Amino acid sequence: MNRTTTRRQFLHQSTGAAAIASAAAALGRVPVFAGGQQPESARGGPANWKAGVAKAILTPEKGVWLAGYGSKRPPEGKLHELWMKALALEDARGRRAVLITSDFQGVPKDVSDRVFEQVRRKFGLERRQIMLTFSHNHCGPRLGDDLVDYYPVEPGQVELVNEYTALMEARLAAMVGEALAHLAPASLRLGEGRATFAVNRRNNREAEVPALLAQGTPLKGPVDHAVPVLTVARPDGSLAAILFGYACHPTTLSFTTWCGDYPGFAQLELEEKHPGAMAMFVNTCGGDQNPLPRRNVELCKRYGHMLAVGVAEAMQQPMPPVSSGLQMAFEHADLPYLQVVTREELLVFRQDKNAIRARWAARMLGKLDAGEKFAPSYPYPVHAWQLGREMLVIGTGAETVVDYALRFKKEFGRGTWVCGYTDDMIAYIPSRRVWEEGGYEGGSNLYEYGRPALRWSGEVEDRIAASVRRLVAEVRG
Repeated sequence: MNRTTTRRQFLHQSTGAAAIASAAAALGRVPVFAGGQQPESARGGPANWKAGVAKAILTPEKGVWLAGYGSKRPPEGKLHELWMKALALEDARGRRAVLITSDFQGVPKDVSDRVFEQVRRKFGLERRQIMLTFSHNHCGPRLGDDLVDYYPVEPGQVELVNEYTALMEARLAAMVGEALAHLAPASLRLGEGRATFAVNRRNNREAEVPALLAQGTPLKGPVDHAVPVLTVARPDGSLAAILFGYACHPTTLSFTTWCGDYPGFAQLELEEKHPGAMAMFVNTCGGDQNPLPRRNVELCKRYGHMLAVGVAEAMQQPMPPVSSGLQMAFEHADLPYLQVVTREELLVFRQDKNAIRARWAARMLGKLDAGEKFAPSYPYPVHAWQLGREMLVIGTGAETVVDYALRFKKEFGRGTWVCGYTDDMIAYIPSRRVWEEGGYEGGSNLYEYGRPALRWSGEVEDRIAASVRRLVAEVRG
């Protein structure tokens, strides 16, 4: 097969079961590295970094509901374990950073803040030195008060979620300590592959996508099909970690079985091909991107395979080493709401036929009754990490749309990673274009995330961009 499997090859005949059969024929299970060839990423190089890795299972042992989709979803078995993983880095001058990846649907601010405080007290890392990312997997568990109004209130479930959340906070902090304890000489290499299954869901009707692909009709709307890859190798050439990203919702599946969706299958395949290496996934800016078509396990596995092939292609090409040097900066950008909700509006919404909106309104009224005053804005987390001269990582909270990745990669150049879903599951974060167009990602949906408003102000992209520029100037200065 060709090195890059296109979506037209993926679904070139028809839809439904025939499409899956066509996908299987088109993709086949190609070896990640043909002929036993050693990947470029493991061919040695100066061990001018120290790196440590650790991981822990996050699959609940009790009946915590699955997160997302706005309904009660008790778990029924699992396809594979869910994971949290940590990569600790130290440069030649002893400066440290830790990146956490996870299969959580969302990590709310209260939870991440408590984890950051534990890490600060136990290991001396400040907020700028740690990013806590989540894949936004919809076959993962509830956590803390993330999307709390999505679910009917059942006391037994509330107790289970609180118990599970406390366990995960302790486990996350302990995992960071384990990764730091395992710091050892390493070299970093940077590359980029490609995968083409992400579709801009705002500009393409889901039901029409299979036929459009079969006809070879170009799909509409901006996408980011890049697969950025960072490898971590020991002095003997063995791979310790493979970090990779993609901009797409992990919503191939909507059943009630624990599973990491397509990122989970991609990580499993890479770890099978590279025994001893830990594969880690970050969702770059997939807020308006979906894997289409979807809704069955075979498609989910195939998308995971396509992503793993994209990583493998990057690793087969010359991968420049990342020079030693680590600079980190962090701040909260102040994102204003268009208008804070009033008591009068909440009284109306409390009678809404939309159960999520009604639960939100009742909870917001309870806050007002308790004397709380709603803030006119939200503290939005923004990170910038400069690794050597070659790699810039921008971390942004919540569901950033793809425009942010395209903008910042163009502005800051090659080697720029733009990660959404970092530190805090706040809401959809529209660009100015998406905000003006409206629709789900740019419209009045903040109530779903528990915010005291219906919509962001139209200036949120400008606020975020200004924050990113400040931080990048700081780490590059």
